[in-house]
Amino acid sequence: MDPWDYLEYAAWGASAAFALAIVADWLRTDSTYSEDFLTSSREGELEALTEDQHRG
Repeated sequence: MDPWDYLEYAAWGASAAFALAIVADWLRTDSTYSEDFLTSSREGELEALTEDQHRG
């Protein structure tokens, strides 16, 4: 096996590890916060208020 084969396997392993981390984070976030909280636009409201303060 040449070094490129080892790099390919390492890349697949890293990809699988990242995928597992994303799924774990998704499940943790989904079980911690409600759907209403996750889809709220509170940050957008706060951002709009700070923009108005900078303009005024």
